[in-house]
Amino acid sequence: MMPPSHGSPSYAGNGAHTGSYYAASANPAPLRPQLQGLHETEICVLGAGYSGLSTALHLAEKGHQVTVIEGARIGWGASGRNGGQIVNGLNASLQTIARRYGQDTARFVAGLVMEGGDIIRERVATYGIQCDLKPGNVFAALTGAHLRELEERWTLWRGYGIDSQQMLDAGQMQAHVASDRYVGGMIDHKGGHMHPLNLALGEAAALESLGGTVFEMSPVVSVDHQAPHPSLKTAQGEIRAKVLVLCGNAYLGHVVPALENRVMPVSTQIMATEPLGAERAAALMPSDVCIEDLRYILDYYRMSADKRLLFGGGTVYGGADPSDIKAKLWGNMLKVFPQLDKVRIDYAWSGNFALSFSRVPQMGRIGTNTYFAHGYSGHGVTGSHTFGRILAEAIHGDSSRFDSFAAVPWIPFPGGRTFRVPYSVIGSWWYGLRDRLGI
Repeated sequence: MMPPSHGSPSYAGNGAHTGSYYAASANPAPLRPQLQGLHETEICVLGAGYSGLSTALHLAEKGHQVTVIEGARIGWGASGRNGGQIVNGLNASLQTIARRYGQDTARFVAGLVMEGGDIIRERVATYGIQCDLKPGNVFAALTGAHLRELEERWTLWRGYGIDSQQMLDAGQMQAHVASDRYVGGMIDHKGGHMHPLNLALGEAAALESLGGTVFEMSPVVSVDHQAPHPSLKTAQGEIRAKVLVLCGNAYLGHVVPALENRVMPVSTQIMATEPLGAERAAALMPSDVCIEDLRYILDYYRMSADKRLLFGGGTVYGGADPSDIKAKLWGNMLKVFPQLDKVRIDYAWSGNFALSFSRVPQMGRIGTNTYFAHGYSGHGVTGSHTFGRILAEAIHGDSSRFDSFAAVPWIPFPGGRTFRVPYSVIGSWWYGLRDRLGI
């Protein structure tokens, strides 16, 4: 439990991390102070997840005075709960982006889809962040249609100069995952996996080492983004800044109405087995890469540093937590690894990501000096780090990449807030049926 003096943020309970494996195995970290009284800063970043921390750290490296304000603990949201997979690319394919927005936009996006993973690796090396970083991720095909999709992706990405990927047949898949479930796959040697909460904690410490300030347990109650010098207020304090950056993503809530309808919170679930031991873990996943399949509602999994299987999947549109996470995931895990039918589950948790209707992340400006980034649609580990760099570039004076992405049109959910959940549920049912039929 958190100290009583730090209050009870309504959206985050008492503000403590969820009961995840990541929270239980997190590196020691101090409790940062609450925001109290009036503060002035050059740049204020709302949200201490990957987007906010990436933006703040890039700006601090450029010599700016940066203050980060977080409503709960650092990495409390998706950044500290996700699958820990470094998966290059966006939810929307480069082919889809080219069709919707033109070939120039597709080439621009192709030039930055590998950047987030590079940023993570650079951060870990530069600041000595202990987050169990390992290379390699595999996209797994359950059907011939999935395999053809991967082959098309491999060809398309090579056409854009991306050559870190390699196609795998069913036999080669066995070198990565001991399961008969897959007909083939594709490995991305520039993907990888890590302990996501420890990455966020390490980035926060890196920011502070450069003179940045972080306030925790300080949920924002109002934001003024129209003023030349924007400001935000909490129950006990206020920050005024020359520039404000909004990185609340799926947990921004109703605080900024101008952004509320752009994305929808969607929850996904993960569970962690008991430690399996080095020998058993190596037998199940010999190469120690991370895996995700190609279904619309996909499975994703990997081994932790202490040899637990971390198995995730499932979605709940609107962001609600399912009543029984283990029951939701157990059957899918056994389809991949039936030999784990007696394994104990030690942790199970849920968390929200922000889904945009187009599945393309959004970046832009509201008011004169307020920036935002959100809507990574399940690909936020890498995308957030890239967008943080692009936001920092724009604030520092080079807005070329920011302007290119900000110009990409965003598409509202049909029916607005009232119908976005039922609309998405119908869509997921349809694509789930296609997955079951293998088409």
